[in-house]
Amino acid sequence: MRFTKMQGCGNDYVYVDCFTQKPPTNPAALSVKIADRHFGVGGDGLILICPSEKADARMRMFNADGSESEMCGNGVRCVAKYVYDHGIAKKPTLTIETGRGVLTLDLEVRGDKAQQIRVDMGEPILEAARIPTTLPGNPPIDVPMPGYDFNATCVSMGNPHCVIFVDAITDQHVHGVGPRIERDALFPRKTNVEFVKVNRPDDVNFRVWERGSGETLACGTGSCAVAVAGVLTGRTKRQITAHAVGGELQLHWSEKDNHVYMTGPAVAVFSGDWPDV
Repeated sequence: MRFTKMQGCGNDYVYVDCFTQKPPTNPAALSVKIADRHFGVGGDGLILICPSEKADARMRMFNADGSESEMCGNGVRCVAKYVYDHGIAKKPTLTIETGRGVLTLDLEVRGDKAQQIRVDMGEPILEAARIPTTLPGNPPIDVPMPGYDFNATCVSMGNPHCVIFVDAITDQHVHGVGPRIERDALFPRKTNVEFVKVNRPDDVNFRVWERGSGETLACGTGSCAVAVAGVLTGRTKRQITAHAVGGELQLHWSEKDNHVYMTGPAVAVFSGDWPDV
């Protein structure tokens, strides 16, 4: 099975082109094996690039633990780069079908390769029942979390996010508290957890504990959730730069259409062949 390793701000996945080869029979099990950083290719999970009846391509995303997720903002940018660079659809604006729906992506092309990519991530989901969370509010905004010394703001970008603003982000936050919140009964489908330090109203740092993958170097949907939560809590403007461990993303929660727009890089790392499918 041919694969390509790609990353967006260090959020790395193994990509399989299902236009030119059959999809793996058990992608969940394959994701666990191929994403292993010691015995596999290594990555935050597996992404299949598939034909679509309603878009230029369809993305299916599996976390490193084998669970299938609805959406990955960094991943969908890399899918768009692959689709363009490999001639599947040679257009400056692409549509990609995801578990969140069909997303539109605008490509900045240099040297016939897609570099920076702007994604229309759609409207944030703010109803607690749809995020989903049992915390009060639609959405919960800076609400106390029972059993924790934190307040949470919850947002869905097609997948659930719990955003926590702190004065300084620590390993204990990410690796100690993050896994507990991910699996807490407050979040019926588990959740991604972002710890955020606001530098200025237009500039933040964040680290993320991703549902099913652990800490990743960046999270596209997470950065969008951070941008929305910053506005909802009055901490940030509608346009911000979000610095993740692996790089920075530009976010804009538009007042015009209520959509969140994310711009960031997409990079091909290497390709190879995986013998065990």
